Amino acid sequence: MKTDCFDFKLPKKLIAQEPCTPRDAAKLLHIGECLRNLTIRDLPNIMSSKDILVLNNTKVIPARLQGLRNKTSIEITLHKLNSDKTWCAFAKPARKLRTGDSINFSTSFAATVLEKKENGEIVVSFSGKELFNNLNKHGNMPLPPYIKRKNNSTNLDELNYQTVYASNLGAVAAPTAGLHFSKELIEKIKFTGIDVVELTLHVGAGTFLPVKVENIHDHVIHSEWGKLNKESVERINLARKVGGRVTACGTTVLRLLESAVNENGELEPFEGETDIFITPGYKFKIVDRLITNFHLPRSTLIMLVAAFTGLERIKSAYEYAIKSGYRFYSYGDASLLERKK
Repeated sequence: MKTDCFDFKLPKKLIAQEPCTPRDAAKLLHIGECLRNLTIRDLPNIMSSKDILVLNNTKVIPARLQGLRNKTSIEITLHKLNSDKTWCAFAKPARKLRTGDSINFSTSFAATVLEKKENGEIVVSFSGKELFNNLNKHGNMPLPPYIKRKNNSTNLDELNYQTVYASNLGAVAAPTAGLHFSKELIEKIKFTGIDVVELTLHVGAGTFLPVKVENIHDHVIHSEWGKLNKESVERINLARKVGGRVTACGTTVLRLLESAVNENGELEPFEGETDIFITPGYKFKIVDRLITNFHLPRSTLIMLVAAFTGLERIKSAYEYAIKSGYRFYSYGDASLLERKK
C-alpha cells in the first residue's frame, strides 16, 4: 500500500502550540457511521457502565539535552533505554559526532558516544549513577518538533505535557490522548460505573518519525517497552465477557493491548518490547473504541487509525475536522473512533 494514500494538507494554523485549558474542555469528534461534535467532558454520557477505559500511566522524562562536544553545540533526544543501560538517542547535528566522543552537559554530567547509526541516531552511555536526577536538572521536556518554543520547553510544558495519572518514568513522548483527562473527569467516569484500568507503554521519539518509504510495508517501526499486568487483564476480560466495550485511551494503549493477545485470541499479561505496526487490513482483537488526537500526514499513527475505523472514513473525518477548525497533534483536540465492523 502506498504511503501517499495517507497524505493530506493541513493548515499550519491548526497545529496546536498550547493545550486547551482546562484539559477536559477540548473538543471531541465522534467518528462512526456519522460524525458528532462533542467535548471530552461528554465521555461519561456516551459510555456504558459495562464498558472499560484503559489508560497508559507512563511518565515523560526530560529527555532533551543540550551539550558541548569540545566547542560544538550538540542536542540529543533520548528515545529508548537499552537492556545494558545504554540509551538510543537522536542527535543534532549528528555529523559532528564520532564514536568515542564525549558530550558535556555540565561539569559533572556527560555522555559518551558508543555507536553511530543511520538517520542521526546514536547510542550513548552516561557518567554517574543519578541519571534521572541529572535529567531533571539539565534536561527539557521532549516536545515534538511541530510545537515551537524559543528555548526548548517551558515550565508550563513540564505540567501540560504530562498526564495527571502519569506514574511510571520512562517515556520520551507523552501519550497525548491522555492529556485531555482531568482527575475530576476520571472520577466522573468511574462514578457512572465504568471501570478504569492502567497499563504502561514507554512512548519513544520514533512516534514522530515520518514514513519515508514509498510502500508502507517497507517501513521499520521502533520498538517500545510495555507492561500489562494480570489484574488489568482480568478486568478487561470481565468487561468483554459481560458485553462491555474496551475503550483505549490512545494509540499506545491500543498497540500494547493488541500485542498482548495470544495465539487463541485471548488477552494475557505482557511485559517486554513491542514493535507492532498496524496498517489497513489488520484484524483487531481487543479494542472496540479508540480515543486519540488528530495525527500527522504520512505517519504510522494515521495508518493505525485508518486501519481501525476505515481509510475512507478517516479521510472524510479529517477533511471535516480541518474545515471545522479542530486543533491537531499533541496539544490539539481529540477524536473518538468506532472500530470498523
